[in-house]
Order: sequence, then structure tokens, then C-alpha cells
Amino acid sequence: MGGPGYRHDQEMFITAQVRGDRLRQLFHQSVSAVFGSYLAAIMLCGLCWERIDHRVVCGWIVLLSASSLLRILMFIVYFRSPESERTPQRWERTYWITLMLSASIWGAGALAVIPANDLLAQSLVMLFAVGMSVSAVSCYSSYRYMTLASIGLVLLPCTTWLLFQPSALQFGMALAVLVFASFVVNATRKLSEALETAFRVTREMEQAHRISTLAAQTDELTGLKNRRAFFERAQQLFNDCQHKRLPLCVVMLDMDHFKHINDTYGHQVGDQVLRQVGVIISGCFRETDVYGRLGGEEFAILLPDTPIEVALNLAEQLIQAIGGLMSGPVHRISASLGVASMEFHDNDLQRLMNNADKALYRAKARGRNQVAVSE
Repeated sequence: MGGPGYRHDQEMFITAQVRGDRLRQLFHQSVSAVFGSYLAAIMLCGLCWERIDHRVVCGWIVLLSASSLLRILMFIVYFRSPESERTPQRWERTYWITLMLSASIWGAGALAVIPANDLLAQSLVMLFAVGMSVSAVSCYSSYRYMTLASIGLVLLPCTTWLLFQPSALQFGMALAVLVFASFVVNATRKLSEALETAFRVTREMEQAHRISTLAAQTDELTGLKNRRAFFERAQQLFNDCQHKRLPLCVVMLDMDHFKHINDTYGHQVGDQVLRQVGVIISGCFRETDVYGRLGGEEFAILLPDTPIEVALNLAEQLIQAIGGLMSGPVHRISASLGVASMEFHDNDLQRLMNNADKALYRAKARGRNQVAVSE
């Protein structure tokens, strides 16, 4: 369980979970960004309405409206889809495409509307572009390269244009934006790494909790449920069958002459026998059945929605499978089984288990290696 292959599988599993966490955060954090970028463009056009070309503005708003509607449609489809379909493989590329399209339209539109001879309007455009960049850091922080790409598409067109203008003030404005962008690049790296670490630590803690919980519920020797876990799950199953008025059978199993095997061949051989029996029980029953090792050489199986005739047939098959076991020097391995069925008026799991236990002792009294049914 703790080998290199297992650890590699666990690492891959956690990595996939972290990737899914990043995608979920991306979608939940960035819904407001769609409306924010659109409103920012509307506000910018309103403030500079008297200073910019109205036809260019109208074209920009139309394109931005189309890209915003496309992104809104993407969000609607994502949040309405089943949880199992919200995978990075399905949605990351779609998000990238819609975001890059929207950011390109925003950056190109800002360049198109920026007045050539109006320093105040140029400052407003750059102010809004920087504001868009800040919002990108907060909205797309779980994806660093997505953040950097969107910032570049919004900022670089106007900034590049300002760098080649004759005014020293315009050049200084562009230089200030580039300095700001350099700090943002560093901040996005640290923020992305911090989020990645937080997601991974959370998933590793969840994984450790699952492993410890499973270990606390598992019999170390056979891999079946231990006594406590069996009775917890058995009580839930008993109540469920009683509520739905479904038949429920219990099979009690006890290895024959197991003390003789331990005394004659040693406890290591005895443990090997129990492990083999655990493998047989795991392979003979359904996932809906509940089975476990109660202690020593005693096992129990609960069969929901199973008539007594079917339970008896399964018990006979189990007898035959155990009879075919070979473990080192032990050439004859057998078990005795008792089967009992729940009556609809029964309200006590322990009574059902006791009935199966009594049947088990009758099987032993009759010569072992057989199945007895509760009277």
C-alpha cells in the first residue's frame, strides 16, 4: 500500500483534484469580471464621449457586448452542467478562448478610442486599463498565465502606442505602466503558488483523513471491515431494509478446527488462511452487501434484498470455495455457516445475528463443513 506505485497514484490523484479546485475557483471568482469589464468600457466611453470618435466607440461596444454575452453563456452552461462534467479537460480551453477574445477586444478597443492629442483622455484610458489589470489579478489568480495573458492584451496596445509618442509625459506614463506591470507579474507568481499550495494541503489533509478513517474501519489482516465498522454499517442496512420492507439475510461463518491449524502449523499459516478467506468473501458478494471479520476466525455477511433461498445458495458456494483453499502444509480447510432471515416485525439487529449464530452452532454440532438455517 505504501510502495512507490501507490504513492505515485496518490500524487496523480491529488494533482487532478487540485486542478479541479483551480477551475472551480476560476469560474466562481470571475463571474463579476464579465460585467465589470463591460461596465468599465461603458464608463470610459461616457467620460470621454466628447473627446473620442463615436463610430469607433459604438463598434467597440458592439464587439464587447458580443464577447460578454458569449462568456455569460459559457458560465450558464458550466453552472447548469452536472458536477461530473465540470472538468478541466472540458472547460479550461473554452475559458481561455473566451477570455482571450474578450481581453483582445478590450485592449484593441481602448487603443482605437484613445485620442491622439488629448492627454487627459489618454490618462483616463490608461487608468481604466490599469484597473482592468488589477481586477484580472483578483479574478484569475488561480491561473497565472491566464492572468498575465489577459493583462498583456489589455495593457500593451495603449502602452506601446504611448511609448512612441513625442511627449515626455506620455513616455513617462507608459514607463510607469510597465513598471506597474512588472510588479504585477511577480505578484501573480506568488499568489498563484500560494493558492496551489493551499489547494494541495487541503487535498492532502482530506486524503490523510480518508486513509486514517479507512484504516480505523478495516481489519488489518483480511482487508474486510472490522467488528466496529461492520456493526455500524449493518445497523444502517438493517434500518434501511426494515423501512423499505426489503428482505435481509445474515450469514455467520466460523472456520472449522482453526485452533488446531494455529497449534499445528503456526500462527503465520493461520493468518494466511484468514487472508485467503477474506479474499474469497470479498469476491463472492456484491458491493451492496456488508461483510466483515468479527474477531478471530469468525466472519459475518449481511445480504440486503435477498430471499433466504438465495442466501442459502450463496452460503453453499462459499463453503465450496473455502473447501478448495490450500495454504502451505494445510491440506484441508473448511468452515461452518449459519443463515438467518429478518422478519418484517423484527426491530433488533442483534436478534437477527443471534439467530444466525445459533444456526452456525447447529452446523458445527452436525459435523461442521456445512450450512444450517435458522429455525
